[in-house]
Amino acid sequence: MKSQHSIPAAVYWLVIALAVLWGVSWPLMKLALVEMQPLRFRVFCVGVGGFGLLGVCWAMRAPLAVSRDAFLKIAGVALFSAVGWSLCMAYGLRMMESSRAVIIAYMFPVWSVPLSAWLLREPLTSRRMLGLVAGLVGLALLMGDEIYAVGRSPLGALLMFGTATCWAVSTILAKMWSVKVPASTFAAWVNLCALLLLLPLSLWLEEGPFLPFGLSTGPMLGALYAAVVASLICQWIWFRLIAVTTASVASISILSVPIVGVFSGLALLAEQPKLTDMLALLLVVVALASVMLPGKSLPAKS
Repeated sequence: MKSQHSIPAAVYWLVIALAVLWGVSWPLMKLALVEMQPLRFRVFCVGVGGFGLLGVCWAMRAPLAVSRDAFLKIAGVALFSAVGWSLCMAYGLRMMESSRAVIIAYMFPVWSVPLSAWLLREPLTSRRMLGLVAGLVGLALLMGDEIYAVGRSPLGALLMFGTATCWAVSTILAKMWSVKVPASTFAAWVNLCALLLLLPLSLWLEEGPFLPFGLSTGPMLGALYAAVVASLICQWIWFRLIAVTTASVASISILSVPIVGVFSGLALLAEQPKLTDMLALLLVVVALASVMLPGKSLPAKS
């Protein structure tokens, strides 16, 4: 018999890939935003992600066309996961250090776990509550006395909370509507819907290049990583993760992303991790174990 808390084996690899690839992307995105305007940076990212994923669909012979009803649902998810998230993240990240920004951005399980219990009728088990609390305490430890720095940048912090909220809402919508298309097709159209909305905004509000090839080496590499890895590969992994597990488990399981984000930032700055950093890492491991390790099997029904 399968466990009540059984998690598909593929989920473990998806979570590890997201933690590493998305975690490293935060200091690199911060680097790219030094020389690129926020909306134009995001237009480049969602453009590469959208058209790149269409190429993946074509190579895998996955269906590209979607019904009108499916397209409207995908556009609704994109409004929060790509457009709202992009606007809040790009401007908020400019105002804060990447290590602080990633901590606040990945507080979205605070919203997605109770929302999934309310709207999706997912069980709010004691293990999930333990995972949520442990993960959030770990993030709070990472924040530490940086809360004073956040207080000095209230608009940046507010925008990053907006990032977390948009991501939580999009996670619930993606699971609730459950559009029956492959993850690559879904992620491609999410990015392309975002492109249709962000491109006119960027033309109206900003000036500067859409492509990073004229930038200095660091910002150019940061923009390319954000587009190819974070917006193409990680978007596909995330929507695949939502498809194969519950919204609450998916949300809690990637609490490891800010851990990687903080430690990659420390590595780039040649700083030593503090005791609170190590305690936070332990708590996030507890959070992951509480939702991903199998529980007791249910007795067989006659």
